Amino acid sequence: MMNGTPHNASPSARSRRHTFGDDAEEYDAFRPGYPAQLVDDVLDFADLGDGASAVEVGAGTGKATRAFAQSGVPVTCVEPDARMARVLRHRCGGLPHVTVEIAGFETWRPTRQYGLLYCAQAWHWVDPAVRWARANAALSPGGAIALFWNHWFLESDELRVELTAAHARHGIDIPEYTILDPRPGPARYGADARQWRDMVAAGFVDPDHRMYESVHDRSPSALIGLLASYSGYRVLPARTRERIFADMAHTVAEHGGSARVKVKTSLFLGRASAAD
Repeated sequence: MMNGTPHNASPSARSRRHTFGDDAEEYDAFRPGYPAQLVDDVLDFADLGDGASAVEVGAGTGKATRAFAQSGVPVTCVEPDARMARVLRHRCGGLPHVTVEIAGFETWRPTRQYGLLYCAQAWHWVDPAVRWARANAALSPGGAIALFWNHWFLESDELRVELTAAHARHGIDIPEYTILDPRPGPARYGADARQWRDMVAAGFVDPDHRMYESVHDRSPSALIGLLASYSGYRVLPARTRERIFADMAHTVAEHGGSARVKVKTSLFLGRASAAD
């Protein structure tokens, strides 16, 4: 399952990307980061030379930015929400060579080309009509693109059923693309995955797809913090959201006091075509 809306979502649905800034500090506190091995793999694939730098699309509060910047790579962060960018600047204040530009990637105009473009958890928010062309324009010939998402799953089916029942008690549908969404999420791998097909159709070469897995135990408050970072919950009326979160926190507390969450991180890699 994916945090957000699918690539063919309506403009009104895609505008939900701006709800994350309503509580940017909470988003930063409760969203998990990304595997260190993923960062190493992206940088190995990109093979950046001296003076090469990276651009991050939809940098948010810097969950991925810090990992790449700490490796010594200069990073230009493009983030459309000024509230998220404020937290991003604070979190990366001690890191050299991190530049933050408040802009949507669709309208941002780079003043140079980059050796690496990466996007963590946000590519599906970028307008599909222009995103691949904009990525190609931002990259030097042969430059790497890396797109990755965390997908979360509850390990306990019993807890999933109980939390789903809590929604029913409050007359709330399970928001799409969340940890409890029973509808099938994007499970295709390699050349069968839409991201792979879209990348190749846009002229990128050397496609690759890698998966990483980890497990995290979440307290009731930490699980609710993760759920609260989903746009599908953020758009609920405040009182409704408070009631369902209180019910779910109680349910987790009664279920042993913690919820085990499996995280699968999916990484798609490719290269801009080299100049003839």
